[in-house]
Amino acid sequence: MQGLADGYFVLPYTIGHYLAQTPSGFSDASGSAFQQSQADVKARLEKILSVNGNKPCDDFHRELGYLMLDKVGMARDKEGLEHAINRIREIRNDFWENVSVPGTATGINQSLEKAGRIAEFLEFAEVMAFDALERIESCGGHFRTESQTEEGEALRMDEEYSYVAAWEYKGEDESPVCHKENLEFQYVLPSQRSYK
Repeated sequence: MQGLADGYFVLPYTIGHYLAQTPSGFSDASGSAFQQSQADVKARLEKILSVNGNKPCDDFHRELGYLMLDKVGMARDKEGLEHAINRIREIRNDFWENVSVPGTATGINQSLEKAGRIAEFLEFAEVMAFDALERIESCGGHFRTESQTEEGEALRMDEEYSYVAAWEYKGEDESPVCHKENLEFQYVLPSQRSYK
């Protein structure tokens, strides 16, 4: 929740400064990486437009949002997270078979823009659910109902989870890969909290 709030209030003030300090001409549109990225985006837009389904983007967005809030929210458990991963995959399959996006890829098309974001949300939601499933401790915004003290407080497992994780999305119906970098604490050590 703090990340959402910080992003909402801090980002608008920081991104402008960052971009103002970035020299112009920092990207080369003739490079192979740019050309490949451009081709990938074009293919994805064409794929979305070719579905010609009968369900509006908002239906998928709403369903995914409720699922994430209910199963991958502040309090979560193994059973709910496994259900969420399976359900996200079902929603994604339904999206790619039934999404309705009027218009074309030329000019302004807010429906296509929204559909592209929802396709990305579906990928990101799956990775978030995998991350929450793998981290069985309760720490910060990660509260696993299976991992609590007798007082009902978050039970930390610092020996097992003192790392930063970056997940790599590997594609539809493939498990993402977790890359870990261990954390070393020298001055302020992690500790179990109790608010009682």
